Amino acid sequence: MSDDLPDLRASHEDRDRVVDVLRAAAGDGRLSAEELDARLESALSARTHGELASLTADLPDTPAVREVLVIEQQGSKYVLDGRWRVPPRIELRTQLCRVTLDFTHAVITSRTLRIDTNMVHGRLIIVSPPGTLIDTSQLSLLYSKVKRRSEDAGADPRLHIELAGKLVHAKIIER
Repeated sequence: MSDDLPDLRASHEDRDRVVDVLRAAAGDGRLSAEELDARLESALSARTHGELASLTADLPDTPAVREVLVIEQQGSKYVLDGRWRVPPRIELRTQLCRVTLDFTHAVITSRTLRIDTNMVHGRLIIVSPPGTLIDTSQLSLLYSKVKRRSEDAGADPRLHIELAGKLVHAKIIER
């Protein structure tokens, strides 16, 4: 966003960037739940860059979210649970490994998460909160299986997980 043009009209993308920064700041403990709610409401109704800039002026300039989380593991278990920041993309390269991604208390900073998989002889367990949509249409399965809940996330999911890549003798389970 340009600070030298505060009267310039804001786009949906500009508002979304500020929403991501605010959610990340709340996840870091810089904003209370009440402050976050108030600022999110203001961000979504902001018309100009100046209005958006005022919502993040007291927050440090930090990278919003690490863009890609790479999980490379052979054997054993890999677990992400509790309060962790969800990046827009995860690369999952595992062999003989059980991976658990628990989104129950995660700080979700982007509405879409792409998980690129290259999993051989393993298991991916996704613990998803209500309002999560999991898309497996881009997965290549070889002697593998996907087990999803039958729950419908509705027209506007809180989190849309796109699974892509290859599974060989592997299993994905949504809980």
